[in-house]
Amino acid sequence: MKRRFTTRTALVASTAVLAAAGVAAATTTASAAPEHRPSPASVDKHYAGKSSKSALPTKAEIARLFDRWNAALATGDAEKVAELYAPGAVLLPTVSPKMRANNTEIVDYFEHFLPNKPVGTKDRTSINVMDKDSAVDTGLYHFILTGKDGEKKRVDARYTFVYEKIKGKWLIINHHSSALPAAG
Repeated sequence: MKRRFTTRTALVASTAVLAAAGVAAATTTASAAPEHRPSPASVDKHYAGKSSKSALPTKAEIARLFDRWNAALATGDAEKVAELYAPGAVLLPTVSPKMRANNTEIVDYFEHFLPNKPVGTKDRTSINVMDKDSAVDTGLYHFILTGKDGEKKRVDARYTFVYEKIKGKWLIINHHSSALPAAG
């Protein structure tokens, strides 16, 4: 237990350092139509039982957790998205300056973000499996957001998802997302 706490503490601290560095907004207009995404339940059902309880999860298994999260976004239901976060999880979101450190705050963020009909796509990823119950997925992704007028906008960002398997289910314990700074 001590190792997991130490790993979690170190990951949370490193994510906080990234957030403190500050970022500049990076948006462009995009015209791509949203892609079809499966429901979070169908993603979970499809991948259920794909790894042994005693074995380390594969990088592919951890990568699919993003698909589950992205499918939850597609539901438009902030509660469904928040269910993927562990109790006490921390969210440092892309389009809000406020740190979200409990379920109520995470739901509030997604209630304001989901009307933009976000469709996330990973552009580059690096996955580190820490042990059989914890992993980190970090990299670059972008969202296509749809405004009330139907105009689509691309938002490029960097991300870190820290996952922990709690009571047999992979949950997000820390999620940092920030707009990708302009090339410098």
